[in-house]
Amino acid sequence: MKNSIYTKEYQAFLKRLKQARLDAGLTQADVAKHLQQQQSYVSKCESGEKRVDVIELMRFAKLYGKTIDWFVQ
Repeated sequence: MKNSIYTKEYQAFLKRLKQARLDAGLTQADVAKHLQQQQSYVSKCESGEKRVDVIELMRFAKLYGKTIDWFVQ
């Protein structure tokens, strides 16, 4: 099976993840500070270098004011 980070569905998810941050008016550094992470963590999540799990997605969604469904439309 093809690695799921390379599927068109996961690529669409990554675009939405970044768009949600931009819609919220936050920089990667802002998000990292809220999540008590390094800025590189946010960058790796958005680029697909780090796989986002459901708990992490819940944290991003809450911070960005989005529903989980919004990310996977």
